[in-house]
Amino acid sequence: MGMNFTFQESSVLYGMLAESTTDVILKTDAKGFIVHATVAISELGLSAAVTRGESGAAIGTHLLDLVSPDARQSVSRALSGALAGEDTGWVEFPAVTHDDRRRWFEIRLRALLRHDGAPYGALGIMRNVDELRTLGERLFTATYTDPLTGLTNRAAFISMLQHMIEAKMDGCLGLFSIDFFRTINMQYGQGAGDTVLTVFADLLRDMLRSEDIISRIGSERFAVLLPRVTPAEAEAICRRVVTTLADLKQTVEASHFAMTASASVARIENSLDSTLERAEMALFVAKAKGRNRLEMEKPVRLAVG
Repeated sequence: MGMNFTFQESSVLYGMLAESTTDVILKTDAKGFIVHATVAISELGLSAAVTRGESGAAIGTHLLDLVSPDARQSVSRALSGALAGEDTGWVEFPAVTHDDRRRWFEIRLRALLRHDGAPYGALGIMRNVDELRTLGERLFTATYTDPLTGLTNRAAFISMLQHMIEAKMDGCLGLFSIDFFRTINMQYGQGAGDTVLTVFADLLRDMLRSEDIISRIGSERFAVLLPRVTPAEAEAICRRVVTTLADLKQTVEASHFAMTASASVARIENSLDSTLERAEMALFVAKAKGRNRLEMEKPVRLAVG
């Protein structure tokens, strides 16, 4: 489709292209209907066929018709902001495509103004960001996921715990440590140790609630964030994990042995360091008392004098 720009449009376009060189260019009227678009928009799997009626009104695809329903509000705000003279920056959205695939794009819009300063449309740059999103997701997975169990790792756990504390969310932290894990590795081999870890990770997934967050935070250590539970409820949940694990018999490379874990529970409150310290101390007590058990954090007693 041919593109005809006024001097003012060309000036705006030049400024936008100075920031990016591999884009689809489109032009809308003041109502958001696409008046012109470069042919590349069709190559991206989008449809922007537009005709003009005798009155000159735009007849064709509205900008929001390119956007999946769940993202139309954000793109609509960007269009309204652009027509009001605001620079809304890049807005990312999933698009409606011919092949029904969910493809991701980003768009930046700026107003086209008449001599009296009133907007008569918007000029937009749009690009496909599927590859960038895929790369970002891979980087996130590599940074925040434990590759053996598929659980989030310690870095992600610390971030999520900090968020809960800053948001003042009620809940509890549970810590688990597989008993005698080093001995298992030495006696049966690292392969057996890896199997123990994946079995325990799967057990946690099966037994905990969908809203609970499970992380592997160390060699044989796991943490669970339990939102919106009382200490008594968290104790029941985590104690059930400990007793269920002890009842399992795991066969690894022809070896048959019982797996047990020590556990602790602490209320999420005050600070990240305080929450972790109280949970760690209770876990230490569980191990000191013989393992294969759960200990609750001890309440702080204030001296009166």
